Amino acid sequence: MGRLNYTGIVSLDGYINDAAGNFDWAAPDEEVHAFINDLERSAGTYLYGRRMYEVMKFWQTVPEQPDESAVMIDFAEVWRAAEKIVFSTSLEAVDTPRTRIERTFDPYAVARLKADQERDLSIGGATLAATAIAAGLVDEFHLFLTPVIVGGGTPFFPDGVKAGLRLEDERRFASGIVYLRYTSQV
Repeated sequence: MGRLNYTGIVSLDGYINDAAGNFDWAAPDEEVHAFINDLERSAGTYLYGRRMYEVMKFWQTVPEQPDESAVMIDFAEVWRAAEKIVFSTSLEAVDTPRTRIERTFDPYAVARLKADQERDLSIGGATLAATAIAAGLVDEFHLFLTPVIVGGGTPFFPDGVKAGLRLEDERRFASGIVYLRYTSQV
């Protein structure tokens, strides 16, 4: 059975982007990026909302870009090897391999998908993750707390949902970013 993991680079005040939608403050350095790469190796399937998919499909072409760092190419290879499911009512087609569209997020179907998987699943996009969190489907939360306060934007955690979490791991990076891994106590 696979675990459903929700990972994000988060401002200290809990946002994945600022009020204008910018997340340039969240760009990880090589040390943090390499750590994220190692975390993501366990994912056999990515679950995305449309907007997150549109951001992440950049990784399909990274190996073709001149002068990309080894850590960037490594993540691109991890991403390209995984299956991707995009939950969207508006996206007409996908343009990356190993990707399909689902029109609705069915918590029961996702629970069955988790049960049938040998590898982990990773969910991306705050709106989609909020639905999965509310349904009690997220097994682990991986936060990379960034030493910046952005004052508003898209929250990492949804409003109105309560969940007991247990701290399983932590790590401090030279950049001041702190990694926290929590498991759900549902």
